[in-house]
Amino acid sequence: MNTVALAVTDGMLHFELSAACEVFGVDLTGVADPWYDFVLCGTGAVRVGRFRLEPDHGLDHLRRADTVIVPGWADIDEDPPADLVEAVRAAHEAGVRVASLCTGAFVLAAAGLLDGLRATTHWAHTEVLAARYPEVEVDPDVLYVDNGSVLTSAGKAAAMDLCLHLVRLDHGSSIANTVARRLVVPPHRDGGQAQFVTTPVPAPDNHPLAELFPWVMERLDQPLTVEDLARRARMSSRNLGRHFKVVTGTTPLQWLLTQRIRHAQELLETTGDSVDAIAAATGMGTATTLRRHFNRTVGVPPDTYRRTFRSRTGPA
Repeated sequence: MNTVALAVTDGMLHFELSAACEVFGVDLTGVADPWYDFVLCGTGAVRVGRFRLEPDHGLDHLRRADTVIVPGWADIDEDPPADLVEAVRAAHEAGVRVASLCTGAFVLAAAGLLDGLRATTHWAHTEVLAARYPEVEVDPDVLYVDNGSVLTSAGKAAAMDLCLHLVRLDHGSSIANTVARRLVVPPHRDGGQAQFVTTPVPAPDNHPLAELFPWVMERLDQPLTVEDLARRARMSSRNLGRHFKVVTGTTPLQWLLTQRIRHAQELLETTGDSVDAIAAATGMGTATTLRRHFNRTVGVPPDTYRRTFRSRTGPA
């Protein structure tokens, strides 16, 4: 069973801590069995805002986990506790995957885990992180960054995005989407999306693209172009691009490619269809095209993904 350890100490942000608890700490063996073994690790009773937590283990237990999550740090002007920094460093040196949520990146940076790596945190604190830790390549314009064994996220909603990304890595896209539906959150926002836009995002069903999205999802097997989408939305291609940037944080073509890859992941997990058939069903055209985009986006070839994440309820 994959053990997820939440490193807790006084002064952490309760939203990010709660997000991790909701994703990893709830018994979802009905969704994926085995689910995670979730533990809280700290030096003693912890005060988080108005809440009081009783850790299950000491900080030295972090090195025994498979994944360590460090929630947001409330006061970035204060140095994080030395024992927390040392425990996180020791866990990483022991081969544990370490992820920070929001300003938890300051803990990872203090431990030296981000030196020479690209990382992010809440957009309001990226300049401070970059100035304090010049060896870190701070990216203020993304939701989260995955460096393999070290991951960082921006604030609040992006923390949930990173938690679901970890579920996707461990259990596959279909399971992650099921967890997202349970939490009533978007099933997947790519880490490269902008974490802050100046134009407010409209309500989910009250924007110019509200009718376009479901129309596209029903036609992923077709060779859609930006012009096709613009025609359906009754606007120019340029205007379409502006609306896509506001609503999704990305371009029409990148959004369309992401939907095709997500659909391919689900088909690989839940069907026995050939890669050629999945390429046709997702509008990729050929298996070669699907393999190229899939490998670049997901990091592994479709066949490898299928062997790793074939659903227990799928075909043998």
